[in-house]
Amino acid sequence: MDKNWRTPIIVLLAGALIVNFSMGIRHGMGLFLKPMTGDLGLTREAYGFAIAMQNIMWGISAPVLGMLADKYGAGRVVAATCVLYALGLWGMEWSTTPLMLALTGGVIIGIAQGGCTVGVISGVVGRAVDVSRRQQALAISGALGAAGQFYLTPLLQWVISAYGWRSSLIVAALLMIMIIPMAMALTEPGKVVNTSGPQQSVGAAIREAWGERSFKLLCVGYFVCGLQVVFIGVHLPAYLRDQGMSANVGVTALALIAIGNIVGTYWWGMQGAKRPKRYLLSIIYTLRAIAILVFLAVPLSPSSVYVFALVIGSLWLSTVPLTNGLVAQIFGVKYLSMLAGMVFFGHQIGSFLGAWMGGVLFDSTGNYTLAWLLAAGFGIFAALVHLPIDERPLARLTPQAVPA
Repeated sequence: MDKNWRTPIIVLLAGALIVNFSMGIRHGMGLFLKPMTGDLGLTREAYGFAIAMQNIMWGISAPVLGMLADKYGAGRVVAATCVLYALGLWGMEWSTTPLMLALTGGVIIGIAQGGCTVGVISGVVGRAVDVSRRQQALAISGALGAAGQFYLTPLLQWVISAYGWRSSLIVAALLMIMIIPMAMALTEPGKVVNTSGPQQSVGAAIREAWGERSFKLLCVGYFVCGLQVVFIGVHLPAYLRDQGMSANVGVTALALIAIGNIVGTYWWGMQGAKRPKRYLLSIIYTLRAIAILVFLAVPLSPSSVYVFALVIGSLWLSTVPLTNGLVAQIFGVKYLSMLAGMVFFGHQIGSFLGAWMGGVLFDSTGNYTLAWLLAAGFGIFAALVHLPIDERPLARLTPQAVPA
C-alpha cells in the first residue's frame, strides 16, 4: 500500500477516533459504580480504589509506551493496547472481589490506557504537522477525541438499564476491538518526523526535562487536573443518585460535559496558538474552582446540574492541547509522546487521589461535601502553579546566529 495515504488529516482523524472510544469508555466508568457495588456487595471505596489503580497504572505506563511509540512508531503500541483494554473490560465483567476488580478494571485497563489515549496520539499528531500548525492540530484532535464521551456514555447507560452492567462492559470491550484497524494510520512509516535541531538520546531528553522548573510545574498542575476530572467523572453520577435524582440525570450530565468538552477543548486549544498557554491554563483552573463552589452553593436541581455540566465540560480536557503544546514548544517533538506521558504521570497521581478520595471521604463522612471543597481548593492552587512557567523553547531548539 502507498505510504503517502497517511496524510496529516488521516493521522488526525484516525487518532481522534481511537481517543473517542478509549476516553469515551473511560469517562463512563462512573456509570458502573452503583450497579456493580450493589450487585457484588462492594463498598464505594473498593470501586474507587480500582479506578484509582487504573489511573495510576495509566500514568506509570504512559511514559514507557510513549517512548516505544516515539522510537518505533505508534501503530503497534496503539493496536496492542486496544486489545489489552478490551481484555480488561471483559475481566471486569467477571470480577467478584475487590482484588479482582483492582487487577482487571485497575491494572490491566490502566496499562492499556497508557498506549491508546491522548499521550501517544498527541505525539503522532504533533509530528505529523508543521510547527506552524501544531497547536491548531492538537486543538482539533483534542476536540474530536472528546466527542466520544457524548455518545458513548448514553450508550453504556442504555445497555446497563436494558441488559445490565455486565452486558455494558462486554459492549465496551467489543468497541475497543473494532477500532484496532485505525492504528494502521499511526505507524509513522519510515519515521519521517518533524524533529529539527540537535539530536538527543532518550536519557538526555529525560535529564533535560527534569532539569527544567517549567516541566516540574506542568507535572504539578496536571496533578490537579487529574484529581478534579476523575473525582467528578467517577462520583458525580452516584452523588446525584444520593440526592434523589434519577440515573438519567447523571448520564445526561455526563453527555453535557462531553458537549462542553468538545467546544471547550477546541476553543481553548486554538487560543493557545495566539496567547500565552500558561495564562490560559491558570484561567481554566480558576474557573473550575468557581464552577464547583457555585454548584455547591445553589439549590440542587436538574437545571443546576445541567448548567454545571456544560460549564465544567468546557474546562474538562481543555488543559490537554495546552499542556502538550507547551511540552512540544519548550522541548521539541522528537520525544513528545514520552515527555507528554511523563507530565501525564502527574495527572494520573491526581486521578488516583480523586477516584479514591471520593470513596474514602464518602464512606467516612456519609457525603461528598468535603471532597467537592478539596477539588475546588486544588483548582486555586493549580492556577497559581502555572504562572511562573517559562514558555520559551530551549536554547538547542533556537536557531543560532551564524558568524559573519
